Amino acid sequence: MTGSPIFIGGPDRSGTTLLYALLASHPNISMARRSNMWRFFYGRYGDLAAPENFERCLHDMTHYHKMRHLRADPDRIRREFRAGAPTYGRLFALLHEHNAERVGKPRWGDKSLHIEHYAGDIFAEFPDARGIQMVRDPRDRYASVRKRFGKDTPRLGAATARWLRAIRQGRANARRYPDTYRLVRYESLAREPEQTLGDLCEFIGEPYDPVMLTMRGAADYHDSGGNSSFDAIGPGDSPPRAIGRFAGVLSASEIGFFQFIS
Repeated sequence: MTGSPIFIGGPDRSGTTLLYALLASHPNISMARRSNMWRFFYGRYGDLAAPENFERCLHDMTHYHKMRHLRADPDRIRREFRAGAPTYGRLFALLHEHNAERVGKPRWGDKSLHIEHYAGDIFAEFPDARGIQMVRDPRDRYASVRKRFGKDTPRLGAATARWLRAIRQGRANARRYPDTYRLVRYESLAREPEQTLGDLCEFIGEPYDPVMLTMRGAADYHDSGGNSSFDAIGPGDSPPRAIGRFAGVLSASEIGFFQFIS
């Protein structure tokens, strides 16, 4: 199990960043955030056995602003990539493995939105991977979206359609990959973080460590006081008060809409 990658997915405002911060604080796990490798790069450059395709892909990945924190060494990646199968999975893994090595951890993971829609590709590249999808009450999720983006909030119907699509895909993934894919409720993680994390650690094959609750392994989350759209969350705190906030944000008709469709 040690060395198998961990992927966190789900729609925005579903608690993916909270779980990222918790897992990144495990002494054995290096987590990357918002790399978007699968959404924006997987399969987009053709056969990577062709040097020109590989070079275009490597250039774009190493210059993509959301991957700069991985501090990739293109020359080292070229050398090591040529020594094995020329697949997208190997290229992605090299960036993550080098970053994990740099921070002194034996295992890597990636948190990117909507990777539930790429589960088939992920497990084809990494059969022993673990996929975790965050699921949140759609009313609270949309209330968080509205508080964060205000007048630029996506339309209620479109936002809800994305949530429904993610849930349906996640359930299909859990049926197809029952031993390697898991849905986790945001509410469970917020209310019972130790129990939920203990179960997740068993799922990914790691010992539970209370240091995870400090979230010190994710400085961008820990130092900023979380990623809440409502108010800051103290470092190390779980956010149960974020549950049920929709009642003070959404209208009665909007709440009724969610209760009808879900």
